[in-house]
Amino acid sequence: MATDARSEHRVDPDLDGTGLRVAVVASRFNDHITLRLLDGARRGLAALHVAEADITEAWVPGAFELPFAAKAFAESGTVDGVVCIGCVIRGETTHYEEVAGQCAAGLQQAQLATGVPMAFGVLTTENLEQALNRSEEAGGHNVGEEGATVVVEMARLVELLRR
Repeated sequence: MATDARSEHRVDPDLDGTGLRVAVVASRFNDHITLRLLDGARRGLAALHVAEADITEAWVPGAFELPFAAKAFAESGTVDGVVCIGCVIRGETTHYEEVAGQCAAGLQQAQLATGVPMAFGVLTTENLEQALNRSEEAGGHNVGEEGATVVVEMARLVELLRR
């Protein structure tokens, strides 16, 4: 636990993922984007020292199924956090709003119910160009990589708070 002059009670979790067990659940729908996000999540977890043997990857049909799979991983007791990866691109119908909103709400409910952190690495974009811009190669903007950081930070915070 780190403190500084601004707060005697400040809690800063360590961003070292050594020993953490992480699931990465990816949506097959729009896999030309989710594969790029998955590569980002792998890079992010490796950079934070999460061992490859401590990472479990699973695929689900679409973003709507991510909350169920993430909750199942959390309830299994085999992971300290879940990175959820998907891509919902707006189309001509309201399907976009339903899928994106229910996915976000489901993941929030799942993490609150289980106490296991879940990163929302689900792109909700207006078009393919925006999705490509948020799933760039190493050194670029990649929401999957950001999700890896979120899960490690939140898992370490939960660890600190439970001590």
